[in-house]
Amino acid sequence: MNSHANIRVIVVDDSATMRKVIAMTLSADPDIEVVGMAADPHEARQLIKQLAPDVITLDIEMPNMDGLAFLEKIMRLRPTPVIMVSTLTQAGAEVNLRALEIGAFDCVAKPSSYAPDSFLSLPEKVKAAARSRRQPRLAATRPAQPAGRYVSDGRILGIGSSTGGVEALITILSKFPANCPPTIISQHMPPSFTKSFAARLNKLCAAEVSEAQEGDRLRPGHIHLCPGEMHLELSGGQAPVIRLSGAERVNGHRPSVDVMFQSLLRCSGGNAIGVILTGLGRDGAEGLLALRQAGAETIGQDEGSCVVYGMPRAAFEIGAVARQLPLERIAERILASSNAQTREHAV
Repeated sequence: MNSHANIRVIVVDDSATMRKVIAMTLSADPDIEVVGMAADPHEARQLIKQLAPDVITLDIEMPNMDGLAFLEKIMRLRPTPVIMVSTLTQAGAEVNLRALEIGAFDCVAKPSSYAPDSFLSLPEKVKAAARSRRQPRLAATRPAQPAGRYVSDGRILGIGSSTGGVEALITILSKFPANCPPTIISQHMPPSFTKSFAARLNKLCAAEVSEAQEGDRLRPGHIHLCPGEMHLELSGGQAPVIRLSGAERVNGHRPSVDVMFQSLLRCSGGNAIGVILTGLGRDGAEGLLALRQAGAETIGQDEGSCVVYGMPRAAFEIGAVARQLPLERIAERILASSNAQTREHAV
């Protein structure tokens, strides 16, 4: 046990080997103590009651269990930050996205030949989870009613998000009308997740949402989600197109919100809207500042509505955020700012 540990964790996984690997990874950090391990929800339930952990890691794909039902019970009966530990399969992506919607803090991939170092971020995520405040689930969203008729003024919208971004993006985008501003999004997310998440958003939104592809043209009513492990950039002036690249990570991330914002600035000359949402770290802060300095509208999610007030805080502290708003007001502000009918009256 770690004498200085102050974050108590329970590890739930049906594989004894994986439980050991997770426990060793976490215990190497002096701030974290693994206080219990369980092979199934029944064991886990007893341990959670007995030990009241600060954070739980949960394998969602255990046999003979409905991991989502167990997660729902945790969130309802004893709300505790939960980090999902899963394989990077397409089926795993569907289940993990649902877990994030239910209220899981984040997902971490099990190490594989594709992602051998995936557990490097696990201690940091556990510590962030322990500091986080779980938000009450927002009521079902209704399409926003912008003042008067909504007509996109052509400005491009760029949104950056990370931990907590799944719910935040659903909340914002589900309020957009079918002819919303042309939108690009960089969400820190594994590659197999982005296709599933885009499909999920497409079902929930009036606008068309898709995983971005090389050469996609930006136009109103279309929302492009950057694929995991790719950077999204824009090229061209009046009719911008999407370029994807596997270039080096920036700020430790690919996609990087900074890379996207910088290309949005080059393409739009500042005639754009930049939004930074909940997430760990400071990716996007410098790019958003450059957008603001060029005259773009810039919006940051406020601390009270963030799962992790990291990226928005970093942007706010360097003066990149012109308006800091609670999550439920961001869609309304975006639409008011980009509505050709009402922009001159936007407050």
